[in-house]
Amino acid sequence: MDALKLISDGCLKAEPPKVEIGDTVRVQVRIKEGEKSRLQAFEGTVIAKKHGGINETFTVRRLSHGVGVERVFPVHSPNVDKVELIRKGRVRRSKLYYLRDRVGKAAKVKEAIR
Repeated sequence: MDALKLISDGCLKAEPPKVEIGDTVRVQVRIKEGEKSRLQAFEGTVIAKKHGGINETFTVRRLSHGVGVERVFPVHSPNVDKVELIRKGRVRRSKLYYLRDRVGKAAKVKEAIR
């Protein structure tokens, strides 16, 4: 009953994004600059999901100019506008923290056959 109240209040998203570990996603984030706001894309591999319910988050990692960048996105945040699935990944772990130590092709996740 509390979850239904949160949905009607706008705190909880009615249709949260379906992201899994190993997927390559493009997250559209709302950036506020003074009075204006715009959308900024952050594309990378989902390496972790944590918590559950209203506190659920997922971590996306990408390489930017040779430097690894990770961002944690709350699933129900109003700043996360849209999550697009680019590619499904096939993994056997729930956390892909080992990708931090790898570079080049070794840091890739195999694609899942649909």
